[in-house]
Amino acid sequence: MLSIDADRLRRAFDTYSEIGATEAGGLHRLTLSEEDERARDRFRSDLEALGLDVRVDELGNMFARREGTDPDAEPVLIGSHLDSQPYGGRYDGQLGVLVALETLRAMEDADVETRRPVEIVNWTNEEGARFQHAMLGSAAWVGDTPVDEALAITDRDGVSVEEALEETGYDGDEPCEPHGVHAHVELHIEQGPKLESLGKSVGVVEGVYSMAWMEATVHGEADHAGPTPMHQRTDALTAATDAIDRVEAMPNDLSSDAVATVGRVSVDPDAINVIPSRAEFTVDVRSYDDAVVEEAVDRVQFELQTACDRVGAEHEFEKLWHIPHTEFDEGVVSVLDETASDLDIAHERMVSGAGHDAKYVSDVAPAAMVFVPSEDGKTHNEAEFTPWEDVVAGTRVYAEATRRLANES
Repeated sequence: MLSIDADRLRRAFDTYSEIGATEAGGLHRLTLSEEDERARDRFRSDLEALGLDVRVDELGNMFARREGTDPDAEPVLIGSHLDSQPYGGRYDGQLGVLVALETLRAMEDADVETRRPVEIVNWTNEEGARFQHAMLGSAAWVGDTPVDEALAITDRDGVSVEEALEETGYDGDEPCEPHGVHAHVELHIEQGPKLESLGKSVGVVEGVYSMAWMEATVHGEADHAGPTPMHQRTDALTAATDAIDRVEAMPNDLSSDAVATVGRVSVDPDAINVIPSRAEFTVDVRSYDDAVVEEAVDRVQFELQTACDRVGAEHEFEKLWHIPHTEFDEGVVSVLDETASDLDIAHERMVSGAGHDAKYVSDVAPAAMVFVPSEDGKTHNEAEFTPWEDVVAGTRVYAEATRRLANES
């Protein structure tokens, strides 16, 4: 069994958590920001200290390889992402990178030789918080999103991915395209309450939900809040809130696992005494059933149209992003399951309601994930927390499973 150094992992976690730390104990490290650049620089330094060469592709994805005894063998790919949500938590993403780093360090400590190389990765813009395409780096890497389209995506200030890469110095020259991968494993916090409720330290993830992002814009007519009679108004916000209310109730009619979220709303002219002329909102729908997500998208359009008809408003509707559900490779899942059993660590097979880079990597290689619990299910906020004993348990499973996968024929 591969032994990890839990104290070293904790020191690394605390050190990285200082980069972009918030006053409330969270993390604000948006993709390709100054904070992300500093975290990337630290990651590069830590990899070079292990004697590894760091490669950066044209989307800023970072790779480093610990060679195996068979120079022709395809590698086991491990890692996650270093970017965070705005004022998010310290565990989401970076924990998976640091557990992968500890796995490499543990192999060096024990002078472990593996048949296959073990390659570590930090993916660009997994969160989709700054540049609206979640898991952008891995999506471009597998060819799901064309590289030129990915580079052209802009943030709210009009800065493109390409410009941000150049500004941070992470505009690499390696092609953003997949190479042969024997297996991929990603560790992540669960971002839900299931493991904690079951009293389990580890989740062995068998798949990922289907999900779709949409944006709706309602066009009404600005007018004075005082003299304009209620029956003569074309209030964009009234229509939008009517649609939002019905979207919130929609999952109960679709399936037991369906969820819908309106995460962003904006109003113009945004004045206290002016009837809104424009209202924009986003919708995120998810389920493990692809058909349910497709039905949800249709329902959102129907509710939007109906709400606008009631007040005489016009609207626009755009599908921003849509992915089908993912079923991970049973071979990799079984290795994780068996490893957890051999280590006598309480674990549960489960699916993920959140998207992760492993979803895209599974398009080109066998993949699966390890989850560790999220206290109270909280995530994407500064209160995000995972008990350290669960972090250690997940890391033990992850590191040993990586060793086993890297020795497969």
